[in-house]
Amino acid sequence: MNDQKQQSDSKSPDVKKPDVKKPDVIKPDTKKKKNDSPVPIVQVTSSPHLSDTSFTTQRMMIDVLIALLPVIGMSIYVFKIYAVKQLLICLVSCLAAEVVFVKMRGKSLSITDCSAAITGLILGLSLPGPAPWYVGFIASFVAIGIGKVIYGGLGMNLFNPAMVGRAFVMIAFAGSMAASGYLDQASAVDAITQATPLDTFKQAGEVTPLFDLFVGLTNGSLGEVSAIACIIGGLYLCIRRTASWEIPAGIIASVVVLGLITDMVTASSGWNVLHHIFSGALLFGAFYIATDPVTSPLTPKGKFIFGVGAGAIIMLLRIFSGYPEGVMFAVLLMNALTPLINRWTIPTPFGAIKKAA
Repeated sequence: MNDQKQQSDSKSPDVKKPDVKKPDVIKPDTKKKKNDSPVPIVQVTSSPHLSDTSFTTQRMMIDVLIALLPVIGMSIYVFKIYAVKQLLICLVSCLAAEVVFVKMRGKSLSITDCSAAITGLILGLSLPGPAPWYVGFIASFVAIGIGKVIYGGLGMNLFNPAMVGRAFVMIAFAGSMAASGYLDQASAVDAITQATPLDTFKQAGEVTPLFDLFVGLTNGSLGEVSAIACIIGGLYLCIRRTASWEIPAGIIASVVVLGLITDMVTASSGWNVLHHIFSGALLFGAFYIATDPVTSPLTPKGKFIFGVGAGAIIMLLRIFSGYPEGVMFAVLLMNALTPLINRWTIPTPFGAIKKAA
């Protein structure tokens, strides 16, 4: 029996326990070498690329504020206390609306970036000076609340906030906006006691002299009366690269082409392509409103398409619609098309292989 047990034990396979290795612990090398530098992370993407870290939102808004100074100065010279009142109402109301709506969403305030202040100034300049105080107040809260904060705040809005506020009061308070196109003798220039140049031409066929339109001796919204003031501020924005030159170039080019066609058709009217460029809010909208980097396309090609489309809509509304002006509607319509334009103009990254059609 013992021999059989020994034989069976000798035939049984040896059972080996698996070797369990402890994981290697890699200790970080705390010793720094003299010439060590962090490894850069290279991301290969299409443009646009931001190369200047000093190009902040606050710097952009300060550039816009500086560019607005000639327009603000001319509006105060022409409209006196009316301009000061309207600008202060819109400025203070936009700042207050920013605080209210941002606090309601539980977010941190962004007043220091000056975006709400610029919205207030552009909104005030887009309104007639004698408009009732509640028009600017309501327009400001609509601009910040519905035009900006409801989308998520700065950089997330689809439409230009100032134009959203102006469109609302233009529809809701059409009577007040229309009646405010006339001023009394407290204004600096007697010529602005009448209707705006676009109104007089649309209704009575009267043509305003080009010199008055260029300098700003006419009636209208605060920011649209002086073409030279808009050009000076707009060129500053383009030189500083705060505004993309492709957008105003596209708007003006489109207006010139369509204006020349209109001149050939209605040569006897006396209203030519220069009247279209210098009158109304075309230059103010081209340089200060349409160039909003949040609501305009990203690529240079897309920006030019955006400008051409806006200029075409402005001319179509001026010629065929009942409105004497069309800048506000043109900008809002092109804002809605901006995502589509971005898809049309996606650039090919450097080194990418194009797929065969």
